[in-house]
Amino acid sequence: MSVTFRAWREGDEVAAAAAFGASDTPQANLDRLLLGPDAEDPWRRCLVAEIDGEVIGAAAVSEARLHPDRLWVYVEVAPDHRRQGTGSELVRRLREVASPSGVGALRARYTAGNEAAEGFAAALGLELVHRSRQVLVQPGALDVPTFGPTGPALEDLATGSVELSKLVVAFYDATHSSWDRSEMTLGRAQDLLLAPETGARGAIVLRDRPKPSGGTILAFAVSYDPPGLDPNDADATPTVPAPDDAPTQVLLGYDPELADARSRAAVRHLLAMLAARYPVQIEVDDAMTPLSAVIDDLLVIGSAEIVTETRFVASE
Repeated sequence: MSVTFRAWREGDEVAAAAAFGASDTPQANLDRLLLGPDAEDPWRRCLVAEIDGEVIGAAAVSEARLHPDRLWVYVEVAPDHRRQGTGSELVRRLREVASPSGVGALRARYTAGNEAAEGFAAALGLELVHRSRQVLVQPGALDVPTFGPTGPALEDLATGSVELSKLVVAFYDATHSSWDRSEMTLGRAQDLLLAPETGARGAIVLRDRPKPSGGTILAFAVSYDPPGLDPNDADATPTVPAPDDAPTQVLLGYDPELADARSRAAVRHLLAMLAARYPVQIEVDDAMTPLSAVIDDLLVIGSAEIVTETRFVASE
């Protein structure tokens, strides 16, 4: 039986779902959304592998407005047809098609512990460039600080605030600059991370002093209706409702212009307030050095636990 290849067409989503079965990992469940018809804005090409008219695999590459230096790539092959070269051939054929931007480097991700995905990425020449963790922080994990009338101040802030949007832009770009350059804008921050349609339901900020005294934001937290959004993939949208007792999903960030010690203290204080009585789940990238340091301390003492870990791989 020979494998044939063709472009994705209407109805393939049903055939692919039947061939692939349930997603192996939470990350694969999200990344399957990349499969679909060819498109021009953003540019995407998708191929399907068949045997005797039955779908056995699919793969897609896509430009990303937010991360212009690499193409997203996603590949999946039916369990009974893996390790036979189908996935590699799908990627080879996709790479023969030039993207409008001329970008050829690839970017992918998988859930840690998925040995098949790790081996396939290595076979494609993709190297580990980053790690991101979803971490559950237990209630009362940190002592809640007490602030004086002229010191740091906690404030509710509308997610539509220009001040907040500017800080989210700076934070996002700063924490991606070392491993996958991003081009966040005020409009994109609103549309992809802060608008009600994203699930964002509120924000609080920690200022160095009350706003009437000229206080500036040290750290911010945006809460989402479960299951929330992945800050590393702002195009992702929640698809599965979470149970009522699910922990609050939070995007926790800080002013990247602050010294590490000061931003670490700020996120620690804000996290202590967020998790004073209820659990929270936050995304922690290795590039978020101050936040990562606080979380690592909590992991050591058992006041936090890793829910999932995502590995990002890329080519140059």
